[in-house]
Amino acid sequence: MRPRTLDEFVGQTHLLGPGKALRDAIEKGSVGSMIFWGPPGSGKTTLAFLIAQYTDREFVPFSSVTEGVPRVREIIAEAEARLETGRGTILFADEIHRLNKAQQDAFLPHVEAGTVTLIGATTENPSFEIIGALLSRSRVFVLEQLKTEDVATLVRRALADEDRGLGRMSLRADDEAIALIATEADGDARRALTVLEASATHVGVGGHVTVQVARDALQKRFARYDKAGEEHYNLISAYHKALRGSDPQGALYWLARMIDGGEDPMYIARRTVRFAAEDVGLADPDALRLAIAARDAYHFLGSPEGELALAEVAVYLATAPKSNRVYEAWNEAMRLARESPAEPVPLHIRNAPTKLMKELGYGDGYQYAHAVPEAYIPQEYLPERLRGTLLYEPGPFGFERDIAKRLAWWMELREKAAEARRSEDT
Repeated sequence: MRPRTLDEFVGQTHLLGPGKALRDAIEKGSVGSMIFWGPPGSGKTTLAFLIAQYTDREFVPFSSVTEGVPRVREIIAEAEARLETGRGTILFADEIHRLNKAQQDAFLPHVEAGTVTLIGATTENPSFEIIGALLSRSRVFVLEQLKTEDVATLVRRALADEDRGLGRMSLRADDEAIALIATEADGDARRALTVLEASATHVGVGGHVTVQVARDALQKRFARYDKAGEEHYNLISAYHKALRGSDPQGALYWLARMIDGGEDPMYIARRTVRFAAEDVGLADPDALRLAIAARDAYHFLGSPEGELALAEVAVYLATAPKSNRVYEAWNEAMRLARESPAEPVPLHIRNAPTKLMKELGYGDGYQYAHAVPEAYIPQEYLPERLRGTLLYEPGPFGFERDIAKRLAWWMELREKAAEARRSEDT
């Protein structure tokens, strides 16, 4: 069922729609080396094959998993011989991200010389997986996951096509069954056609593909998720940003996507603890306690019972007041510490465990805060050169409003003490 023309190609209209640059280049036969980046079953191989067909070049597939540099040398030798007859070569490197740096380097001189036109296909971010020299010589095109309606179109086409599809089987398929296959395929055309074929085999010629038949053919659906790849980072980023944006619906959805995809729940728990400290902070001190409790609950209960604790803390954090004032204050404190690493500790707050230290003035003048009813005595705690530096300033939400009131009260006590000292001096 692989499309034989651009008009048969379903999806990727942002690249292949009328008037789009890639479509025009293909139809004119003027294409250079390129990288196709997209999810499985989105049409990367098909598009490369069509380019070879439209530009009248030899299509030579290369497996980045099973083949290596010796095979590259063979392909180049064949391509050089082919060029002498006036025909070019499309070298299609599937899963190009699996090649190491040395193997990718082997393509460079031949791409530069025009011996081959390289088309690489990858499901991983080329910025991280493809060497810079190769990227600079190639255009990167991002293929999107096929929409559910696109997959449904492909399924119906396969049911009707008598030459390459299942048309000669005279199958009847319920719309609900086609919709189920298209949805569960997760935008992967290959997966959808595989399930359709399994359904056809089950019901036989003239059979009826119902929702139950399709469900039986699907068996267990595994979400597309790579715990070490870009999708891992995309989903945890989406989860964090939904929490920060106070959207419990989004937070629960991305949490469920990660859990369903096989992410380590303890990784999610650790990132949740970090979020509580960084983005909720002292606007709600209970947030960090609840995040720790959710981590411990999952560790104690395991899956699936412990997942409810992660869901609970996700909703709590999403709906909690937010403040990153402690996070900003800590970053500023670290910057200040690095810029002034040798500032001496003021004598009055130094430890004085020995007689000599006391004679040297260690601890001299220190006032014990609990000795007064307010449990606060105005005195300096920063090095002399840094006095007056403001690192932490509470935000206007949640518990930090109470902190702001206390700080304001202490500032008032400091000002009164300073005024009293000025009166004594005069």
